[in-house]
Amino acid sequence: MGAQIAAHLVNANIETLLFELPAPSGDANANVIKAIGKLKKQEPAPLSTIAKAGSIEPANYEQHLEKLRDCDVVIEAIAERLDLKAQLYEKVAPFLHDRAIFASNTSGLSINKLAETVPESLRPRFCGIHFFNPPRYMHLVEVIPSAHSDGEALDVLEAFLVTALGKGVIRAKDTPNFIANRVGIFSILSNIHHAQQYGLRFDLVDKLAGTLIGRPKSATFRTADLVGLDILAHVMQTMHDELADDPWHEYLAVPDWLQKLVEQGALGQKSGQGIYYKQGKEIHVLDPATGDYRPSASEVDSEVEALLKQKDPVAKFAALRAHTHPQAQFLWAIHRDLFHYCAVHLAAIAANARDLDLAVRWGFGWQQGPFEIWQAAGWRTVTEWINADIDAGQSMAQTPLPDWVQAVGQGPAQGVHAQEGSYAPAADSLQPRSQLPVYRRQLFPDRLVGETAAYGETVFETDALRMWHTGDQLAIVSFKTKKHTIDDTVLQGMQQVIAEAERHFRALILWQTEPPFSLGANLQKATERPKREAPPSAFDEFVKKIKKTAQSTILQAARSLDMADALMAGKLAEVEAMIARFQQVSQSLRYSMVPTVAAVDGLALGGGCEFVMHCDRAVATLETYIGLVEAGVGLLPAGGGCKEFAMRAARHAIDGDPFPYLKHYFETVAMAKLAKSAEQAKALSYLTPADTIVMNRFELLHVAKAQALALAEVGYRPPLRSREIVVAGSTGVATIKGTLVNMREGGFISEHDYLIGGKIAHVMCGGDVVAGSRVDEDWLLELERAAFIELLATEKTQARIAHTLKTGKPLRN
Repeated sequence: MGAQIAAHLVNANIETLLFELPAPSGDANANVIKAIGKLKKQEPAPLSTIAKAGSIEPANYEQHLEKLRDCDVVIEAIAERLDLKAQLYEKVAPFLHDRAIFASNTSGLSINKLAETVPESLRPRFCGIHFFNPPRYMHLVEVIPSAHSDGEALDVLEAFLVTALGKGVIRAKDTPNFIANRVGIFSILSNIHHAQQYGLRFDLVDKLAGTLIGRPKSATFRTADLVGLDILAHVMQTMHDELADDPWHEYLAVPDWLQKLVEQGALGQKSGQGIYYKQGKEIHVLDPATGDYRPSASEVDSEVEALLKQKDPVAKFAALRAHTHPQAQFLWAIHRDLFHYCAVHLAAIAANARDLDLAVRWGFGWQQGPFEIWQAAGWRTVTEWINADIDAGQSMAQTPLPDWVQAVGQGPAQGVHAQEGSYAPAADSLQPRSQLPVYRRQLFPDRLVGETAAYGETVFETDALRMWHTGDQLAIVSFKTKKHTIDDTVLQGMQQVIAEAERHFRALILWQTEPPFSLGANLQKATERPKREAPPSAFDEFVKKIKKTAQSTILQAARSLDMADALMAGKLAEVEAMIARFQQVSQSLRYSMVPTVAAVDGLALGGGCEFVMHCDRAVATLETYIGLVEAGVGLLPAGGGCKEFAMRAARHAIDGDPFPYLKHYFETVAMAKLAKSAEQAKALSYLTPADTIVMNRFELLHVAKAQALALAEVGYRPPLRSREIVVAGSTGVATIKGTLVNMREGGFISEHDYLIGGKIAHVMCGGDVVAGSRVDEDWLLELERAAFIELLATEKTQARIAHTLKTGKPLRN
C-alpha cells in the first residue's frame, strides 16, 4: 500500500521518497527497488505512465533517515500493529522538521493510541490518514484527528489531499474502522448473513447486489477477493474485538469459511483463488456449507430483475418488501439492516449524514450512500417498515431507531439531506458543507439526494445541448445526449454555440455536467429504422445489407457522427455532407474568434477526441481516457483527426521532412491506441504539452475557466490558417505500406487491417503527391472524407461494426 501511495504522489508530480527495510545483503535498497518494480506490472496500473516509476526515490531506514528533514508530509503505511508502528515512530520522529505533518495510513487502529506513541511536540501535527485501495482510483481519503491534532495543520493537509492528489476528504471520528469500512464491512457481513438466511449462493448475491442496485459490478464477494480475504478478515476481527457493545456484535465475527480460506492461503485475486477461482475458462464459486467450489451459474429471477429496473425508488422498495420471492426478500433485508445500522451509529462515527454517505460512495464505489437510498425511497414510509420489522423480530438487531430518524422525516426535507445541509446529530440540525477555501474551487461538488445543482443562466437550449454561463462572460456548452454522444443535432447546435460565443462572450468552454466527455455516436438513433418517403434506389440494396449485418454503421466508441438516417435514406452524398459538417465544427473550434477550452473527464473517444484536439486548450483530469479508436471498427478519423496529426508532423518537420514524427502519429491512429490517463494522452499526442492535467474532477471547471480567461486576457487571436502543410506524400505512403506488407505476410495483421492502414497512411501523408509537397487543410479534410466513405462501403468494415456492437469486443477479420 505504501508503494501505491507513493505512485499516486508521483502521478501528481510530487517529489516522493519511498522507504523500506534495508536488504540483509547486497544493495541495501533492494527491497524498495523491488517494490517500485512491482508498480510497473500491477493492474489496475498504479502509475499514470510507467516512466513515473523512475521519479520515486528509493530509500531505507538504515541509510537515508536524514532525507526526511526535507519532507513536508510523511505517511507511515506499515503493518497494522500498534507495537511495530510505535517502534518506527521512535526511529523517524527525530528527523522530521518542525512543520512536517506526520500521518499513519491505518484502516482502523486507534489514532489516539497511536498519538500517545509519538513525541509530545509532534502530536499536534500527527493524525490518521486512510487511503482506499487502489489509491490512484479510489476517491476517498479519511482524515482522522487525534485529541491532540492541530486544526490548522489538518486544514493544510486536507487542501493538499483535495487539490494536489484529487481526493475526496472526509474527517472521521476515532472509532474502529472509521466510517467507510465500518459501514461497508457491516454491509458485507449483512449480505453474508442474509445469503445464508434465504439460501442464496454467493455468485447470485453478487448479481443481485451489484450493478442492479447501484453498486460496483464486483458487488460483495468479488470485492472481497479484490481487497484480499486476509485484509477483510483483519478488518472484521478489529470490529469484533473493539465493538463489544455494538448491538450487531454477534454478526461481526469472521465467518468460519472465510477463516479457513485465509488459513489455506486462498486470499483472493492476489493468490489466484479465494471465494472465486478460475478453472480454465470457467468461473467457480465457493459453497460455504461444504467448502467445495461449484461452477458459477446462478441467475436473477426475471420478476425481481424487472422490479429492480424500475426508475421510481419509492415504488421499487414497496415492491421489494411486498414480494415473496427469496431474492426480493434478501434485497429488502440487506437495505433495512443497513439503514438501521447507519442510523444507530451515525452520531458515534461521523459528523453528519453527508460524511457517511460520501464516505461509502467514494470508498466503495456505490452510486448512492445508505441515507440517500433511504431518503429517495421515502424516508417516513421506510422508517415505518423498519420499525415494524424491529417489532416483529425480523431485523438483525432489536435496538430501536434513534428519535432523530422520526423527526427528520417530518421536516421539510423529509430526510437527512437538503439544499442547506445534511443532518448532524450533535447539533440536531442541518450542517452546511465545509467552508475551507479549497472547496471554493469546486463550483459544482458531488451532490447528494436532496440537493440540486443550478448550472448558471441559459443562453439557449435544444434537445441536444445547452449553452449557459455563470455571469463571468465565459460561455459553457454541455451536451444532453446519452453519454454525450455527438449526432447531427449536436453538430447543428455547436455551430450556433460558437457563433453566439463569438458575438457575446470572451471564451467558450466544453464541459459536461457529468462524465464522460463523449463516447461517440448516438447508437439509439443510429439503429432506428427511418421512415422511407422516397422510392427505393439502387443504393437501397447496399443499405439493406448494412442493416442486416451491422444493425448500425456507427460504433459508439469509434465515431462521433450519426449517419444512420442518411444511409437508410439511400443518399450517400448526405453521408459525406454530414462528415463535412463535423469537420466544419472542428475547424470552427480551432479558428473561433474567442478561445475554446475542452474540459475533459472520463472517456473522450472518436469525435469527442477530435473536438478536444481542435480546441485551443484542453484541461483534463488524470483519469481521462482518450483516443481516436475508429480503426478498431474498420474506419478512420474523419472529423479532422488525421488532418490534425498531419499538421502536427509538419510543424515538427526535420529538414522539411515530417515523416519521422508522422510514423508515431500513424501508429497511434492505425492501432486505435487508447490513452489510459491524461499523462498517456500527452505521450500519444492527443493532448499537447500546453494542456493542463487536473487531479480532482470537481475542480475541472474552475481550472478550465482560469485557462480560458488567461487566453482571453492576453488579447486572444485565433491561429493563422495553415496553407502550406508539408506532407510526406506518396513516398511516405509507400514506406508505411512496406511495413504493413511485412506485418501482413507475417500474420500480424489481416488483409483488411492492411487496407485500413493504407487508407490512414494515404490521408496522413497527403495523398498521391510528391514528398515535400505543400497542401492546405481543406485538401487533407477532403482526403479524410473520401477514405472514410470508401472504408464504410466494405463488407469487412460492416462486419467489424456489427461484431463490436453485438459483443463489445473488436473483430479482426
